[in-house]
Amino acid sequence: MRILLVRLRQIGDVVFTTPAIRALRERFPDARLTYVVEPAAAPVVARNPHLDDVVVAPRAGGLRGVAADLKLGVRLRARRYDLAIDFHGGPRASLLTWLSGARERIGYDIAGRGWMYTRRIARPRELRARHSVENQWDLLTALGIAPPDRGAFPVEMASDAAAAARVAERLERAGVDAAHQIVVIHVSAGNPFRRWPTEHFVTLATALASRDANRRVVITSGPSEQHASQRVIDRSRDRGAANVLSCGEFSIAELRALVDHAALYIGGDSGPLHVAATTGVPIVGLYGPTLPERSAPWRDERLTSESVDAGPLPCRPCDQRVCAPGDFRCLTWVTPQQVIDAAERAITTLRGSATAPTPSR
Repeated sequence: MRILLVRLRQIGDVVFTTPAIRALRERFPDARLTYVVEPAAAPVVARNPHLDDVVVAPRAGGLRGVAADLKLGVRLRARRYDLAIDFHGGPRASLLTWLSGARERIGYDIAGRGWMYTRRIARPRELRARHSVENQWDLLTALGIAPPDRGAFPVEMASDAAAAARVAERLERAGVDAAHQIVVIHVSAGNPFRRWPTEHFVTLATALASRDANRRVVITSGPSEQHASQRVIDRSRDRGAANVLSCGEFSIAELRALVDHAALYIGGDSGPLHVAATTGVPIVGLYGPTLPERSAPWRDERLTSESVDAGPLPCRPCDQRVCAPGDFRCLTWVTPQQVIDAAERAITTLRGSATAPTPSR
């Protein structure tokens, strides 16, 4: 049996499909599983032990993009898939699923694209009230697969030995060794509506670094926001926190390797947070326009995850395209002290825990 899985982007959304990948492998142990994904999110599934193939589909605009998709569709059709599942539901993903010619094609009945599937699944009306993993799992329920269990079907991302070696070398060059307690703070988010104020990160980093001389606070960010991470480092050091540092830019695989060394990861609701959640490290997530109920780390409940938000607001959750109040209160009202307290609780819980499971590497 040949099964095609399609989820083109984003990094966090691809992470959220990994429980389904494991479930499909358990249900169809002898099947050949292929995953189609765009380059930015490909590292999430590149070494997934439950997949046989990963097809990277670069994104291009205009006629060039259409031609590339048609060519890819021909390649997929030649593989004669028995089943295709479109976890994405967007125009391009729907087209590729249809072009695959799979005998059975399962996808969401949305935006007039339901005709591209042989089995159409209605999205729940209360979409925001359920976790994204559960929403995507509806496509598996159509195959008779039971609802997901966090312990049995956590998010996964296999470690990369080469990336781990590079990270270990960078930490050593920065003077960080196994005796130090590493706290990773990711200061950026792909969506500007999910970015906590830079000065809040400065206060957070300074406080966490100052409370333990053995602690090393490593600041990370996306490539386009290196200025923000450097500002956090410089301002924290101006306040006397010399143990706030940078170890350079990290790819997705390298970030996962870095978190493996850490005692705690702190960041907004973005792809890196969900990559971090594939490890056993405690997570503190900052939520603005999004809801933890839908996008908090999906993993065994014995693993520590803290969610910090501004509480109920009439405008939250929003569509993330415009801030109705105009002051981004869903983020600015989350105080540094709230996050500091959550971080210390998470670290304390880690020290006192002897029963938490270790995710597969």
